[in-house]
Amino acid sequence: MVFTAGQIAGILEGEVHGNPEISVHKLAKIEEGEKGSLTFLANPKYTSFIYKTKASITIVNKDFVPEQDLETTLIKVEDAYKSFSKLLEYYNQVKNNKIGIEEPVFKSETATFGNDLYLGAFSYIGSNVVIGHNVKIYPNVYIGDNVKIGDNVVVFAGAKIYSESIIGNNCVVHSGVIIGADGFGFTPNSEGEFTKVPQTGNVILEDNVDVGAGTTIDRATLGSTILRKGVKLDNQIQIAHNVEIGEHTVIAAQTGVAGSTKIGKHCMIGGQVGIVGHIVIGNNVRIQAQSGIGRNVKDNEVLQGSPALNYGDFNKSYVHFKNLPKIINRIDNLENKD
Repeated sequence: MVFTAGQIAGILEGEVHGNPEISVHKLAKIEEGEKGSLTFLANPKYTSFIYKTKASITIVNKDFVPEQDLETTLIKVEDAYKSFSKLLEYYNQVKNNKIGIEEPVFKSETATFGNDLYLGAFSYIGSNVVIGHNVKIYPNVYIGDNVKIGDNVVVFAGAKIYSESIIGNNCVVHSGVIIGADGFGFTPNSEGEFTKVPQTGNVILEDNVDVGAGTTIDRATLGSTILRKGVKLDNQIQIAHNVEIGEHTVIAAQTGVAGSTKIGKHCMIGGQVGIVGHIVIGNNVRIQAQSGIGRNVKDNEVLQGSPALNYGDFNKSYVHFKNLPKIINRIDNLENKD
């Protein structure tokens, strides 16, 4: 896709300084910009690159005043970073604006679809599925019986959405995601063997939830596994049965949350965090990467370590831990003097 500086300025409500007819067809970092590319300058430490860049167009803040001659055409906006993000979003919308049903696909006669559907080849749509308006379902997607999907949802190639799952509006489900697989429920019998406990619940994603590639979200044993509105999950995360994640919480890659744990609103959880089951994590909690959480967590706590400690206590303890060999030598020397 090709855009002129004038067209981009119109999208961003910006002002062109240079040639409004110059066009771009790709994006680039400012230090790697070349002819035909669009870049941006938001961080002052990269200012020197604007005088060297070969990018055809550069988005800058309105208060930017060049101190040298420029080869690039400028588009001045209120906030260059936000405007560039807006442009990326617009680009994705245009790029992904597919409509129509490819062949072959399987669609149950009892499934219903809204307007502006895109259904990629080799997809399967089960019985009594309800799909809203402007939904994009890429090839090789499986959607089981009785699934409900809201408006403006994107389901990328190879995702699997098991029966009874409910997906809200404006959600994004990336490739390889599995929503609604059985929870890890087994009970030992008298002979020490494990018998499966039927998993009869479902998964609910509220509005504006993003699920990263390869992430798995298990159905509840009874009731629902719930991701509240605005939750963002990175790639390769495991969410177990009956977990509930509060509004606008974000979780980084390779984190695992065990069954029936409740996580509050506006939490930030780092990568490779392990969280045990049947606990409650409060609102506005921060958990550093590779921490292990084995207890209830109060609102606003910041934790690190395994088992996790208060972030400040962890750092104080770590100072002593890394000096432990020296401390032991000092103790040995003192004992030898006696």
